[in-house]
Amino acid sequence: MIKTPNIDKLAAQGIRFTNHYSGSTVCAPSRSVLMTGQHSGRTVIRDNKGVKTQEGQTPMDANSVTIAEVLKQKGYATGAFGKWGLGFIGTSGDPNKQGFDEFFGYNCQRMGHNYYPYSLWHNQENIILAGNEGKKTEEYGPEVIHKQALKFLEDNKSKPFFMYYPSIIPHAELFAPEEYIAKYRGKFLPEKEYKGVDDGPDYKVGGYGSQPESHAAFAAMVDYLDMQVGEIVAKLKELGIYDNTLIIYTSDNGPHQEGGADPDYFDSNGPFRGYKRDLYEGGIHVPMIAIWPGSIKAGSTTDHISAFWDIMPTIAELAGMKSPENIDGISFLPTLLGKKNK
Repeated sequence: MIKTPNIDKLAAQGIRFTNHYSGSTVCAPSRSVLMTGQHSGRTVIRDNKGVKTQEGQTPMDANSVTIAEVLKQKGYATGAFGKWGLGFIGTSGDPNKQGFDEFFGYNCQRMGHNYYPYSLWHNQENIILAGNEGKKTEEYGPEVIHKQALKFLEDNKSKPFFMYYPSIIPHAELFAPEEYIAKYRGKFLPEKEYKGVDDGPDYKVGGYGSQPESHAAFAAMVDYLDMQVGEIVAKLKELGIYDNTLIIYTSDNGPHQEGGADPDYFDSNGPFRGYKRDLYEGGIHVPMIAIWPGSIKAGSTTDHISAFWDIMPTIAELAGMKSPENIDGISFLPTLLGKKNK
């Protein structure tokens, strides 16, 4: 129903995993599984619980070993751009304390519900977005973050790098720039109107804004995400490093129902039962595509069963590193290379 030509190109140029699973049914534990290679029975973050301060979730502990920390031992530059949700600035879960040289985006996933935020974090600095002061909506959060991600690629084009880009599109609040919504206005009828938070203490700090055209807005956000995927690939090609870069594209849980989202209308969970928060296929069975020109066969698919905890050992093996102890994953590098896998 929504065209995604750039993501489709990734699938055409790489391998598509048809039996892949996220780390959990919701954000924080799923990302903790991804970062540590430990499944949800072992990884330290078990839910989306926040802390008593206004921002931030329960932090990863200081003993957690992340993909970024493993790769830094091998001389990789490491950057995270988007939503973190694994510990506030200054805590043990601070991305700068978990192996990332640079972080730019929403530290707190509650703040990540809002697309025209008052501020974003750049490492230890809170960057005020003056264009979003009060009720202004002049600086689209995903665009601001995206520019920093592209800059990271430029800054590190001559060295090994690991870029973790946990995009917030499309998530709770359904907002996109008007030029994108205009493309879909009136095309997904009947529209679904959502009455949300447009004032008060939760406005732009976790509450979902109202959206009279939820279907058009959702389609616009998917379109916008696809555009950003295309720009990342184009940047890699412009820098002459596309053929030497492994790209993995996936999702941290099944489709959500908040903020006006309408997964049944768009058939977002396909044939599967359940949604985000449900421990059924619809909550955890997610797409995954891997692209690595010259190493991964273009247009291939695999029914190899994999999950987020398998990504750590895969990347460690690729980098010639030993995986940390006490992880639960199995490397799927053989599958990427067209060989038999455990």
